[in-house]
Amino acid sequence: MSAPAAAPAGHHGLAVALFAVVVLVTLAITLWAGRRGRAAEDFYVGGRGFSPLQNGLALSGDYLSAASFLGVTGLIALYGYDGVLYSIGFLVAWLVVLMLVAELVRNAGRYTLADVPALRMRARPVRAAAGTASLAVSLLYLIAQMVGAGSLVALLLGTGDGPAKAWTIVAVGALMIVYVTVGGMRATTWIQIVKAVLLVAGSVLLTVLVLVRFHGDLGALMQAAADRSGAGRAYLEPGLKYGAALTSRLDFVSLGLALVLGTAGLPHIVCRFYTVPTARAARRSTIWAIGLVGAFYLMAVVLGLGAAALVGTRAVRSANPAGNTAVPLLAAELGGGPGATRGVVLFALISAIAFATILAVVAGLTLASSAAFAHDLYAGARRRGRAGEAGPGTTEQEEVVAARISAVVIGALAIVLSLFAQRLNVAFLVGLAFAVAASANLPTLLYSLFWRRFTTRGAVWAVYGGLLPAVLLVVFSPVVSGAPTAVLPGVDFHWFPLENPGLVSIPLGFLAGWLGTVTSREPADGDRFAEMEVRSLTGAGAV
Repeated sequence: MSAPAAAPAGHHGLAVALFAVVVLVTLAITLWAGRRGRAAEDFYVGGRGFSPLQNGLALSGDYLSAASFLGVTGLIALYGYDGVLYSIGFLVAWLVVLMLVAELVRNAGRYTLADVPALRMRARPVRAAAGTASLAVSLLYLIAQMVGAGSLVALLLGTGDGPAKAWTIVAVGALMIVYVTVGGMRATTWIQIVKAVLLVAGSVLLTVLVLVRFHGDLGALMQAAADRSGAGRAYLEPGLKYGAALTSRLDFVSLGLALVLGTAGLPHIVCRFYTVPTARAARRSTIWAIGLVGAFYLMAVVLGLGAAALVGTRAVRSANPAGNTAVPLLAAELGGGPGATRGVVLFALISAIAFATILAVVAGLTLASSAAFAHDLYAGARRRGRAGEAGPGTTEQEEVVAARISAVVIGALAIVLSLFAQRLNVAFLVGLAFAVAASANLPTLLYSLFWRRFTTRGAVWAVYGGLLPAVLLVVFSPVVSGAPTAVLPGVDFHWFPLENPGLVSIPLGFLAGWLGTVTSREPADGDRFAEMEVRSLTGAGAV
């Protein structure tokens, strides 16, 4: 089967119509939510009034980006067992969130990730460091999503890499600015809920159709996938993608560490624990999210195998070398082929769901980055005292205005960077975002919550000791130079052999936090830690 661009024009018209419906529904949600409250608590955390189920849906909506819906399924279609292995890291990560982060962060923080260490340390340096890392993670993730949106829509509409791709990036950026500035967290959460329901429903529909095609026989499905994969039995065994050499195996370990540990440090995930009224609700939200994410990845395995078996690995790869169009191609095939009416409808429907997925994720990322700037960098620079309470010159209303303005600026910056990056290899940005989150944010969170001796210097060193190595190692990796698929394929200045820096940068982040603490002249405040420990474990004094 050929690329979607070669499909009949009926795909394109119906896809555009469904895209328009998605945009109109999300804008209506934004306008409705924007009238329901203008206080800082409404903008940042939606008034803390969401139920565990609602927040669990929103968490899964935040987490299941287009990279999950399209990318993971594509990897399974192309590489079989190794693709399934890749998806495990995304799911296991939620156990770390459930056990170590969800309840404690909900009790100890208020609006952002930086609120947790600022509760027991000098707020200004800690907020400056943590806010900078949160902005870096969110921007990396944001650019990847927006470039993905441009590529997806251009491909699905058959316009190639022309002006439509750039205009799609601009349109997605403009929409995310509207979502955040008008609706805040309340609108973003409801958009995530709608997106999660659509994503799960679409995945269930395709999974059922695949299983019906093979009469519920998973063995027959796996055998057919192996037969049409071009790799035979090796498709169902480890090593097709990650086992060729020692470097590729280490790279997979590095990526796995980043995925498993990075989720607990993603700013847009951490912020979502503040949208529920209690720590118990935060834990129940996480349990709902684990169930939804787990069910999705089980269905992704069936969809990936179905794409290999029904579409064929060669056709999937020819449409997109990374396999990102495997799901839409499978949808068209399940509907009777690209020329059949049902094929056109299914293709357009799944494409619209993928587009809704991108819109929802970029809204959550923009809100997290604007909150990091306004609450941590702008207002944090004008705060006084260890507890980080606003000084006389900063009101909540001023902070919300700063957050709305920063959303516009960050959105515009993301649009510009995405336009320049649209021809580059940006697949590494998501992995890098996870690596930075695991290297800079997670050590700061865990040390703050569990280590009595942890100091302000230790927190600042942990952030920058993980952030800077992660970025520098990627600059000198095969992702940027020295490989045919690199950002700069014509030059070679790489010396770091791995594509993902997590294997090195994550231990460096923890080590830097330890070194900063043991060399600090300012001792840790034991009373502040005791207060934080009681608050994080019991909820006494929590906002």
